[in-house]
Amino acid sequence: MDSGFHPRHPNPIQPQCGFLSAIRKKIVSTPESQTYVQQQGRYWSLQQLETLPACRVTPQSALDVAITLLVTQFFSCPFAVKSGGHAAFAGASNIQDGVTIDLNKLRQVEVSKDRTVTKVGAGNRWLDVYSKLDPMGLSVVGGRVADIRVGGLTLGGEFGYRHVHTGRNLTEIDKIVLANGQIRNINQKSNPDLYFAVRGGGNNFGIVTRFDLETFSQGLMWGGNTIHPPTANTSIFRAFENFANNASENRDAGLITAFAYAQGSYIFSNSYDYSIPTAYPPAFAEFTAIPNITDTQRITTLTNLTLELNASNPGGFREHYTTSTFKNSAVLQHNILDIFVSEIENIKNATNIIPALVMQPITEPMIHLFQKNGGNALGIMEGDGPLLLMNLAILWSFKADDERIISAARRVIERSNKVAREMGLEYRYIYQNYASLNQDVFKGYGEENQK
Repeated sequence: MDSGFHPRHPNPIQPQCGFLSAIRKKIVSTPESQTYVQQQGRYWSLQQLETLPACRVTPQSALDVAITLLVTQFFSCPFAVKSGGHAAFAGASNIQDGVTIDLNKLRQVEVSKDRTVTKVGAGNRWLDVYSKLDPMGLSVVGGRVADIRVGGLTLGGEFGYRHVHTGRNLTEIDKIVLANGQIRNINQKSNPDLYFAVRGGGNNFGIVTRFDLETFSQGLMWGGNTIHPPTANTSIFRAFENFANNASENRDAGLITAFAYAQGSYIFSNSYDYSIPTAYPPAFAEFTAIPNITDTQRITTLTNLTLELNASNPGGFREHYTTSTFKNSAVLQHNILDIFVSEIENIKNATNIIPALVMQPITEPMIHLFQKNGGNALGIMEGDGPLLLMNLAILWSFKADDERIISAARRVIERSNKVAREMGLEYRYIYQNYASLNQDVFKGYGEENQK
């Protein structure tokens, strides 16, 4: 399939790019270079890939980032920051005619001598991190999809493997570059306000180049996926509700449930992870009792599980993410499913379209652990849960379908929020890493956390 990326003819080098190239030539690429073309091709969504910066900077150190920031300020030049480029909308981590700072070269993964902390560069994929830690019998709380990179997930909310058991794993920002070019080390003691803000604030308060992640023992585990027909909806939603309500008894278990349309059919997909290598653990018994079409559950490594989920997140398409959060309810899930199907029926003729309604629980044990390592900037408080985090994810091929697909997604969210409000199940939180461009993430953190 045509990637959609056709570099423009070289334009005269803009002043900020010329200056950066003069003082840091090895890390600057412009549209006529092969390096620029290769880096542009590493975005997940076509909307991001089609966004063309005047130049790209690939820093090899925090100092390179600091110099780049100061130059963009001097020239009043807009810039964007890319860790992995897995956000869907144009401008999330690329910028038209500005400077894109690509952290791809910041790939350190270094375990402390006492094996309790891992220093991780912001340009690493989670696959890079797990591949280093798995053979050592270690792990960190991190992403579930192999090719997602460390920076976005860690600063956007940290939902991932082992979150329900271990909590937020960021113990220190080893290096953050501030707007004035200062390179700082921050933690809950040295700069508690800034440290609090970045853990949910994305890259709005500085560019993090290296993280210190709490590290713990992790051997083989149990996990995989089951596929079910759409007629299993009542059983799956009841199992989901019970799983979330009883999470205190299942602290080693993680779950993602998705309902998707693909190749002319609707299906359910459940993804399981269990941090102990126990076959078919009781935590998932209600799910595994439901007849399935396929079942890949097995004893395996965390690395292997992330590669399996990675296959369900293909790049090279147009993408749209949007999100909402609700109180946990199987009845509400049924209502949202009906809304989703009614809207998808109007757009399912778009070429290569795959819309998915993805749901995962935010449990009371998880919420309790949000307070760990410096406090809870997300505004989700104990007693609020369990919650249902919903991600509406759609991929398709052609720009001509953008407006009708994104409009349908917006209606799914609006109608779902309305039903939840009428049922007394609405909740304000908007997860940054699933949010669309028009969603107000910080408002969802609550008034107190916005101050």
